[in-house]
Amino acid sequence: MNMIDAQQLTYYHGANLVLDHISFEVREGDKTALIGRNGSGKTTLMRLLAGIEQPSEGRLAIKKDAKVGYLEQIPIDTEDWTVWEVLSYGLRSLKECRSAMAELESRMSDPVTAGNADELERLLRRYAVLQEQFERGGGYEMEAGIDRIASGLDISKSVYDLPFSALSGGEKTRVMLASQLIVKPDLLLLDEPTNHLDLRRTEWLESFLLDYSGTCIIISHDRYFLDRVATRTIELEDGEAFTADGGYTAYMEAKEARLLQQFEQYQEQQKVVKKMKESIRQLEEWGRIGGNEKFFKRAASMRKALERMEQVKRPVLQRRSADFDLNPEDRAGRRVVSFEQVVHAYSDEPVLQGVSGLLEYGEKIVLMGANGSGKTTLFQVLLGKLTPAAGSVQWGARVDAGYLAQEEKPENPQETVLEYFRKHAGIGEGEARGKLARFLFYGPAVFKAVGQLSGGEWTRLRLAVLIHRKPNLLLLDEPTNHLDIESREALEDALQEFSGTVFAISHDRYFVNRIGEKIWELDNGRLTAYLGSYDDFRAKKEQLAVAKAERTGKTETADPVRQPVRQLSAEDRDRQKASSAASIIEPSAEDRMKRLEKEIAELETRIQRLDEAIEGEAHPENEADFGRLQEHWKEREALSAKHDSLLAEWLELS
Repeated sequence: MNMIDAQQLTYYHGANLVLDHISFEVREGDKTALIGRNGSGKTTLMRLLAGIEQPSEGRLAIKKDAKVGYLEQIPIDTEDWTVWEVLSYGLRSLKECRSAMAELESRMSDPVTAGNADELERLLRRYAVLQEQFERGGGYEMEAGIDRIASGLDISKSVYDLPFSALSGGEKTRVMLASQLIVKPDLLLLDEPTNHLDLRRTEWLESFLLDYSGTCIIISHDRYFLDRVATRTIELEDGEAFTADGGYTAYMEAKEARLLQQFEQYQEQQKVVKKMKESIRQLEEWGRIGGNEKFFKRAASMRKALERMEQVKRPVLQRRSADFDLNPEDRAGRRVVSFEQVVHAYSDEPVLQGVSGLLEYGEKIVLMGANGSGKTTLFQVLLGKLTPAAGSVQWGARVDAGYLAQEEKPENPQETVLEYFRKHAGIGEGEARGKLARFLFYGPAVFKAVGQLSGGEWTRLRLAVLIHRKPNLLLLDEPTNHLDIESREALEDALQEFSGTVFAISHDRYFVNRIGEKIWELDNGRLTAYLGSYDDFRAKKEQLAVAKAERTGKTETADPVRQPVRQLSAEDRDRQKASSAASIIEPSAEDRMKRLEKEIAELETRIQRLDEAIEGEAHPENEADFGRLQEHWKEREALSAKHDSLLAEWLELS
């Protein structure tokens, strides 16, 4: 059964046509992704579904008596509301029911009422009705349900009594999102629900929505989130709606096939149209030469047939997107930047606790971790904007670093886009306008005040300045925030082709999968390295979690496993003695950590020697033995993987 049925839906904003006779259906229980470029009408359609706006033409039907949840429907302009009142706003009918039950309980306990059998019976009947209504609505689990969802979105019970107006923008968004999830409406409308959520909370929301029995319409630029949650996708493009089953990736594959088929149909129709036009011209020419009216009639008939022909619209196979040309002017040395045992704290609250790392030229590393784990702090330390309490940072030769901050407000909000770019790029107006056009700032848009730009436009403008400098090291703090999907993909394509070094902070898992060759995770002030993309990182984390559970949950057996007899080297005998001792007495965590530290140090020494050997063998002045070079590289990869595994175990023990 359909939850939503939209037929020939049209909407004008003033004289501008936003939605042009779109039709679509949403089935009950569907999790539907609503995608499209910024300004394509996604939020307008959401407001129509919520009943806030009315369509100019067409029919929009939503299942009768369906309860609709949308953030903008919550009146948050009341200054004295507490966080608890906002969270429980959608459950006010249950709260009213509970108050009425409490009042009836008070009246029934009154001695005068208790002595009146008829009145007492009437109150009992009323109480039974309210109790059934309260129980059916989940009233007895109301507080527990609020706590569970609030906790999932990192909303502490300690803030329940605080004024809602005292919260930050991100905190307010999380509270309002929680208030809708608590209600569990039949139709849940979510506009960018993952904004202001870190990775752990985003994954919690994914799990919640996957188990949610209601219908969801979700606007999001988080492609990984949509792939995980959405069962159907609707794209708004040029005022039209296109639909396909599956999440974002499945939709894009279906879209590509649809556009190619449409282009073939367009080409075939254009051939027919061209032949018909040539025939019309020839018939009219014959009619003029021979004075025969029949030729003109045949030409007129063919012209009417041409006019009645339903024209196949020429598809746009590649739409204009931002042009990120990231080629650096100069390359740095092999070691770009290294940091050793860096320590930093805020008001005696440790953030970085002895972190070390090395960026080499050409690497693409993504730094991940929960909000507040110290990712931006590490960037600030590397850039010299913060002085660490201990440790050192060493930059390599010829490094030119370009930094994109996550949140950066313009110094002069009244400055125009053109003025801002010219000032920071140091170029003339003509050249500046040409470069800005590649970042989708053209025409009157270049005279827009920077203080009036949307989040995506402001990020694009700062990227334009950064890219104009052509640095060979990019430090990017959440670069895809506020960008639409097309701009994200253009940036990803450019970063994949970038020959310099990329060090990025990101919660965008799709971005991390496309860009990341290595992931560094900051957790509890410690830094752990993982090889590969986000999916590799996630698989490794799950593997470590399983291994940890097995270590803590297994019991020692009385009979040791017998090993086949063989000749042992001195190193093997030492290892066997250690193993035998371990089978009798479980070593302490401190002993295990010491052994791990020794093994890690040995591996680092061997890796360093291999690096020196590889660098010498690959030097242009030497005649390269590619077979030996490949062997050394494979050995280094194996040792690096073992090093990362031991380091992860050491971190767990510590």
